[in-house]
Amino acid sequence: MTTETERQVYLDYSATTPVKEEVLAEMLPYFTSSFGNPSSLYTVGQKSKNAISRAREQVAALIGAEPTEVFFTSSGTEADNWAVIETAMWKRGKGRHIITTAIEHHALLHSCEYLEKEGFDVTYLHVDKDGFIDLDELKKQVRDDTTLISIMFANNEIGSIQPVAEIAEIAKARGVLFHTDAVQALGNVPIDVKALGVDMLSVSAHKIYGPKGVGALYIRKGVNLPTHIHGGGQESKKRAGTENLTGIVGFGKAAELSGQNLEHHAKTLLSLRTYFLERVQAEIPDIRINGSLENRLPGNLNITFKYIEGEAILLLLDMNGIAVSTGSACSSASLTPSHVLDAIGVPVEEIHGSIRFTIGDFTTKDDLDYTVEKLKAAVEKLRKISSVSKDSGF
Repeated sequence: MTTETERQVYLDYSATTPVKEEVLAEMLPYFTSSFGNPSSLYTVGQKSKNAISRAREQVAALIGAEPTEVFFTSSGTEADNWAVIETAMWKRGKGRHIITTAIEHHALLHSCEYLEKEGFDVTYLHVDKDGFIDLDELKKQVRDDTTLISIMFANNEIGSIQPVAEIAEIAKARGVLFHTDAVQALGNVPIDVKALGVDMLSVSAHKIYGPKGVGALYIRKGVNLPTHIHGGGQESKKRAGTENLTGIVGFGKAAELSGQNLEHHAKTLLSLRTYFLERVQAEIPDIRINGSLENRLPGNLNITFKYIEGEAILLLLDMNGIAVSTGSACSSASLTPSHVLDAIGVPVEEIHGSIRFTIGDFTTKDDLDYTVEKLKAAVEKLRKISSVSKDSGF
């Protein structure tokens, strides 16, 4: 029998998701009996090649693309790097100006920092208190030497969903390429690259119950983005190297399941999030909801618990088998305050008291009830021993 201390409640689906059983079952044969190199001409190799083609079709279908527009990578991070750095280098004869936002994932921000060292000029758009850009400000910032706009579809910390179609229109009107990091959006909101008008879009398998170590970059037909990795002829000679066959097959199956389940998934997550939030608001005082609850990923909730440290809450919850995040998993080892919460105007002392809860397909209402009870106890305990309080003036 499982005791409370042995109980596991996972509420960090934005960091990664478990691999679904159907996905794993699809992958397993390609580790053993169907392991051939997709570049080989014999039957077992051609079977692998066909499996990759099928996966490409499945991923393309989820985002409304043509299969020939989908290029597999090792991650969403690699896809972001490819889109931003290669575009900048390719278009530098026209100009060296790039526009992004202050709340991008570090895969994008660090790519831009690298380009700044190479002589490029990067404009970082501010966002409002809910994490949204100002479209009029974007229009003002586009210059004759602007070659790329890269703005994420949905934020990984506060879940804000940007007006992607409108951004694409602005870019197109000025002859500027537009890339969006849709790693968090994939599988949570409908994506149709044709209707949206984006030129490039990054996605990753491990956010949609697929395996880690595989992502993809959508490159619109007609955008002749330079080769990213040189060597063999894989990925239409755009990204050389023997393909991650099992990962790609898993990505394809995860994409197929995601497409079939998208509407139910979103409705269920939103219902659970609403239930959880209502309990937290009713039972825990002095909290702050970071970001708007409108135009937000359905399973995302970022809450500040005033007067205490988020890491302390995280550790106490972890002792009770509950996994949450204090921000982006990619930077969780850093003591630097969240750049996203800073950008939306959350005071530094409150940033450090913030927790991100993200709900997924395996979350139950019972999980959330258990979490609320343990969260209440953790907050009460920490506030009793905290040197920062309502009465201290901080």
